[in-house]
Amino acid sequence: MQMAKVEVLLPKMGESVAEATITSWLKNVGDSVEAEESIVEIATDKVDSEVPAPSEGTILELLVSEGDVAEVGQAIAVIGTNGADVASSTATPEPAPSTQAQPPAPVASAQGVSSEDKPLVQSSSDRFYSPLVKSIASKEGISQDELDALPGSGKNGRLTKKDILAHVEGGGSEQTSPAAKAPIATKPAPQAAPVSAPSLPVGPDDEIIEMDRMRKLIAGHMVNSKQTSPHVTSFVEVDMTNIVEWRNRVKAGFQKREGQKITFTPIFIEAIVKAVKDFPMINISVDGDKIIRHKNINIGMAAALPSGNLIVPVIKNADMLNLVGITKRVNDLATRARNNQLKPDEISGGTYTITNVGSFGNLLGTPIINQPQVAIMAVGAIVKKPAVIETEHGDLIGIRHKMFLSHSYDHRVVDGALGGMFVRKVADYLEGFNNQQSI
Repeated sequence: MQMAKVEVLLPKMGESVAEATITSWLKNVGDSVEAEESIVEIATDKVDSEVPAPSEGTILELLVSEGDVAEVGQAIAVIGTNGADVASSTATPEPAPSTQAQPPAPVASAQGVSSEDKPLVQSSSDRFYSPLVKSIASKEGISQDELDALPGSGKNGRLTKKDILAHVEGGGSEQTSPAAKAPIATKPAPQAAPVSAPSLPVGPDDEIIEMDRMRKLIAGHMVNSKQTSPHVTSFVEVDMTNIVEWRNRVKAGFQKREGQKITFTPIFIEAIVKAVKDFPMINISVDGDKIIRHKNINIGMAAALPSGNLIVPVIKNADMLNLVGITKRVNDLATRARNNQLKPDEISGGTYTITNVGSFGNLLGTPIINQPQVAIMAVGAIVKKPAVIETEHGDLIGIRHKMFLSHSYDHRVVDGALGGMFVRKVADYLEGFNNQQSI
């Protein structure tokens, strides 16, 4: 029986993931594989994952080396199988390259994550460029001739995101032919270009620590968010006394019945979801000069990893869950985040994010927006404070559990009135919490 060849294509891994780094091949050429058996470990800017074999057979070729970057839909390996000829197998078919002009894909972050997963496109010089590379070239004013002259470090000389960003950071056309220098030299420097910090001398007792891959990506995302969105932060202090007393009363019974703890996070998320319904223009993102208002309410919750890095798993359609459902989803995602077991789809698609700075004993913070969202809320530590209590018999001084909410928002599309009313509404829902309800 004739051996058929099956291409293993890099699958789609979330709406904003356009590429992945091949970190480790689990199989070598000549090895036998079973269908659905993992053959390679990959890493995106969001999460590490594995790619399974689409069918049973023998590894014939490994098309991408360890450490190289592959595009979604790109063939990364070839498996030989016994049976009818099969061209390829993947969750995301790779369309044939087109010579027609295609619009550049929008860039979601400084790390070059495209908001659309598209195949490579072809230039007039018969050299292939990804939509991401062409988008960066268009944004930076790099001509086609200059682009064609850049050396590529990818497979078969492909120009990668790293190549073009290094070209931009290195002064653009200064690294290419003299003919390309004239138009670029007259272009004014971007106003948002960062100013290099002065370097400090390294002493004999100083330790030099190389950033790991995730820390580099986080750093890039944070810088990009600040350059993209003019941040404004509004603060509100919340009386959490009813919620604290209610949780103290029900947490033991809940853990005995459900086998897991109930924290304050699900209560925060429930209040945010209610406020989003009242103010849907918080649940938006920006694409150029267009505002996208999202129907689904997908709440990301920032979680610290044992490594010290940060990841943001997402509770999809949080408005469809009750408090028990949110609690179980929060606990599940938090546990699997700490154990590096999250799937790519579980850290993408968020429309609003919450981060708990109070877990570190901080009273408040000014969080950075998780692009392409337009707002994020930080909840601070719950502390006991003396406070004025209004009663029918007059004002009294009492001990109350207080907490600060910090709401950072993108002032391009969220004005102070909306940003301030939203965080106040979240506080109102928390202070109006029914402490007689059962769970």
